[in-house]
Amino acid sequence: MIKTVSGGVCAAVGFSANGVHCGIRKNRFKKDLALVYSEKKAAAAAVYTTNLVKGATLTVTKKHIENGTAQAVICNSGNANTCNANGIEVAEKMSALAAEALGIPTDEVVVASTGVIGQPLDTEPIENAMESLVSGLSPNNSSFAAEAIMTTDTKPKEVAVEFEIGGVKCRLGGMAKGSGMIHPNMATMLVFLTTDAAISSEMLKKAISTDVKNTFNMLSIDGDTSTNDMAVVLANGMAGNREITSDGEDFSVFMQALNTVNVQLSRMIVGDGEGATKLLECAVSGASSDMAAKTVAKSVVCSSLLKAAMFGADANWGRVLCAIGYSGADVDIGKVGVSFVSAKGEVKVCENGAGVEFSEEKAKEILLEDEIEIRVTLGDGAYSATAWGCDLTYDYVKINGDYRT
Repeated sequence: MIKTVSGGVCAAVGFSANGVHCGIRKNRFKKDLALVYSEKKAAAAAVYTTNLVKGATLTVTKKHIENGTAQAVICNSGNANTCNANGIEVAEKMSALAAEALGIPTDEVVVASTGVIGQPLDTEPIENAMESLVSGLSPNNSSFAAEAIMTTDTKPKEVAVEFEIGGVKCRLGGMAKGSGMIHPNMATMLVFLTTDAAISSEMLKKAISTDVKNTFNMLSIDGDTSTNDMAVVLANGMAGNREITSDGEDFSVFMQALNTVNVQLSRMIVGDGEGATKLLECAVSGASSDMAAKTVAKSVVCSSLLKAAMFGADANWGRVLCAIGYSGADVDIGKVGVSFVSAKGEVKVCENGAGVEFSEEKAKEILLEDEIEIRVTLGDGAYSATAWGCDLTYDYVKINGDYRT
């Protein structure tokens, strides 16, 4: 049984965190530097953006965790440290500052940055804040860290669960940031996950690499794949379970816990999309293959026209079929059915590829809710997939029109 608990990245035994304002961001009331620390060296694994333009921190992190371990994560917001001539040097300096303050090797530090691209990042504010950042580390400060990694996010995103492996209680928690420049292809913005379960770095890598295909890679807010996206997971083994080193029942339970956390973080991310008023979930069933199901689901949530229709509570189901039609998936349009579902009920708008009579008033009532499911049946097989997105609003343009200035 998997149970939701409090604590975010500090829910697991042996993890502490903190977040402070160091001065990278002009607003002194906004935290901009986060730190997560494990009492013991942890197994580590990560997945990274597919964008060819990558933040310097990704290059440094990838090098640091080549040996499969890490003990800390440092992350700043307000500056992406991307496309800077001295980016690698700056990322290594951030790692070294954290390592020295914590008394651990530099290559045991995961480093991340998020914010404006192409702006020089001065490490002096980070260096000046390091003492207070480290001294404030606490198992109770996960929310401080979650706040410090935010950019255009309107609220922190953190979740944790408790589960048992071999009769031993384990916990897994995480925090994420992401509100814009979000599109599938490992792409999630930034996600930091921690667990006290004992699992080898090889199996940890398999777990995160597998799960992102069904969670973070199924997100889209605006169709832009970020330069700095990565998801990192640390497992310090302090729960005391027998180490997971291969497939089997224990690994399956761990995967369920990981997926539970990642699905919730995924929904939090799209629900907080820049300017968004509605969380959209496209649930596809009856596909001929897993790939077809995922392709259709992502195509629907990525459609700007469909997203705009959802903002206006307009049951324009033709835009759903349009998105399915250009998705590239092998689909028999003559078998497609579409329904809109929310807390106000369900309305079927398409059956066998053609429109059916429905109440526009009832549809409007359903689509005025802040969480909407677009249910698509393909009638071609037994595969299914779910993708998440948000509506497209006037505020999205306002936010991104002056994001840098």
